[in-house]
Amino acid sequence: MTVVPITSPDLDAAEVSWFAALCSDDYEYLGVPEGRLRSSWAHCSAILQEAESQGFRNILCPSSYQVGQDTLSFVAGGAAITSKINMLAAVRCGEMQPIMLARTIATLDHMLEGRLTINIISSDFPGETAESSYRYQRSREVVEILKQAWTRDRIDYEGQIYQFRDLWTDPAKPYQTGGPLMYFGGYSPAALELCGQHCDVYLMWPEPKEQIAERMRAVNAVAERYDRTLDYGLRVHVIVRDTEAEAREWAEHIVSKLDDEYGQLIRERAHDSGSLGVAHQARARELADTFGYVEPHLWTGIGRARSGCGAAIVGSTDQVLSELEAYRKMGIRAFILSGYPHLDECRHFGQRVLPQIKTCSLPEAYGRVPTETPKTPLGAGERR
Repeated sequence: MTVVPITSPDLDAAEVSWFAALCSDDYEYLGVPEGRLRSSWAHCSAILQEAESQGFRNILCPSSYQVGQDTLSFVAGGAAITSKINMLAAVRCGEMQPIMLARTIATLDHMLEGRLTINIISSDFPGETAESSYRYQRSREVVEILKQAWTRDRIDYEGQIYQFRDLWTDPAKPYQTGGPLMYFGGYSPAALELCGQHCDVYLMWPEPKEQIAERMRAVNAVAERYDRTLDYGLRVHVIVRDTEAEAREWAEHIVSKLDDEYGQLIRERAHDSGSLGVAHQARARELADTFGYVEPHLWTGIGRARSGCGAAIVGSTDQVLSELEAYRKMGIRAFILSGYPHLDECRHFGQRVLPQIKTCSLPEAYGRVPTETPKTPLGAGERR
């Protein structure tokens, strides 16, 4: 297998992140909602604090229109109850006016003192069915306006969707130099173009390793045209126990009450249900064996009741470590993990696997976080 070389400067560690189930995606039995696992500030903030306690370096805070909590409000609340963990906020481009979004993100970045990263999302809005090219153009323009707002004193932008003339940006400068790192996922040519030109970490969902390597090579080729390098991330579920048999038993446990018709309904109600990435997750399920394994330790059963990321690394502590090391050798440096129920699996992974991994914060590795606390806010004309 051809692998992609390490791209981050002087980085020999991985950013290992967990997942905050803001969108009511927490179960003991997939497809069987439980009140104790329902999305709420109490439950999801407990996941956040547990992830920090276990030593995870970042946590994905997802976004959904159908269910759950507002992402940016949750991140703001999380700033006050954490001190070490970064927060990866999902931002749906176009949902908020771009300059107001720049101000909001900059404010959150100061509240978190540089512990903010953002996940650029290009999904449809409620009631909207837009062409992929339009959605990625909208995201491109939002990203370019954010970068102007965070690095210049004035915004001048002429796009297909947004136009701004000579707008003063003070005090919309973030805590981090140049603004938070941008994580991005998407498989279409327009998605790869946007990521290769503007984003920092290319996120993928679990597939056989050959397919993941192909995606990495494709986006790397785009980045090279812009004289840029990217980091690569994998968003994947995990089930780790002392033995492989115990891990496989829990995998069967969480789907033991799943009604496949209801699972299909869960998948189809998601806004990304028709995306190319979701189609690839479905393809992996089709290629899996009788027990749902498309690779010896990659189980696709979760995708029976979940749109988006639909597979889990399943195994003993040593097996899960070996799988993560194999991905690292391919060039993957960011892992966004989750498991069911999220609190319990956070502890399983945090206690068994995490102490054996050298971890890092990517914003620190990139030099985004200032060594001295910047003034708040920056005055007009001030630069970092």
